[in-house]
Amino acid sequence: MSEIDLDTSNQPAPLCLREIRSFFVGGTVRTLQGLPVEQRRLARNGPTRGVDPNGDQISGQMYVQAYLQAHPTRRVPLLLWHGGGMTGANWETTPDGRPGWLTFFLRAGFDVYVSDAVERGRAGWSRWPEIYADAPLHRTLDEGWDMFRIGPRAGYATEQESRQAYADQQFPVTAFNTFAAQWVPRWTDHEAQTLDAYDALLQQVGPCIVLGHSQGGGFALEAVRRRPNAVLGVIVVEPSGAPGAADHQGMAALPAHLYVWGDHIAEHAVWQRYRANVDAHAMALKAAGARADVCDLPSEGLRGNSHFPMMDLNSDAVAARILRWLDTIAPAVAAN
Repeated sequence: MSEIDLDTSNQPAPLCLREIRSFFVGGTVRTLQGLPVEQRRLARNGPTRGVDPNGDQISGQMYVQAYLQAHPTRRVPLLLWHGGGMTGANWETTPDGRPGWLTFFLRAGFDVYVSDAVERGRAGWSRWPEIYADAPLHRTLDEGWDMFRIGPRAGYATEQESRQAYADQQFPVTAFNTFAAQWVPRWTDHEAQTLDAYDALLQQVGPCIVLGHSQGGGFALEAVRRRPNAVLGVIVVEPSGAPGAADHQGMAALPAHLYVWGDHIAEHAVWQRYRANVDAHAMALKAAGARADVCDLPSEGLRGNSHFPMMDLNSDAVAARILRWLDTIAPAVAAN
């Protein structure tokens, strides 16, 4: 049997982590009473038995996974906060199988914390309507194609080969169904408990940098306003919301902000409104004397980005742009 010559000259150096660990933050005990005992079969080929739903349950917790470097070269960790109907899987691997921003920023020397927000992924759900007031929303592929600006609404088709994306689209369109497999149900009335969990995370992790996407970007803008001393800088990638004018007091004391926007916003009425709201926040921050930088990717020559730049074909180029900004507030230092 002949030997196989494996050329590793172009392979990146191995990551060197001292620990990967997980924990939960936030959550309260909720007590259920007066519900009927249910007869359920819980094991394959097993008999049914009574399951009593009455009693205490934890609700409102957030799941966090920490990737801690053996020799970090950044003095504060980076926290990655996902968007609506998503989980921390957004950051791990692109739908077409390339390394995600988790790997990119680990290689840049950061300890990285990836969250599954309240009600998402490994954070778990609670019963409804006993604890959650409403049933969850489930996003369709049709809506995602449009809202994530993969292509015009009329360009979506059930058959993958019939879909029409924007001509310059950077999202790996043939992997759209693979991407949709990671979407999870979401609720629309849990902002208060989600912010409480993010607040608990900032309190536990200490000084850090937050990178939030979409709904997670909106949470980041609010969380840093509530706990500015815990955050050295905040990057928001296409945030879908921002604090209003009534919440602009004290903006001069806020840390540096970077706002990142993709392409084809002008073709989408909803995203035009979202951006106008966030642009007003950035202008108020600047007027107060705080640092607020806006990165419009197409204006900087990175065209065709979807609502998910961390998954687009040029994801590393976008991450490198963010890293250049990060270098100004958390430059690399000698490894420990």
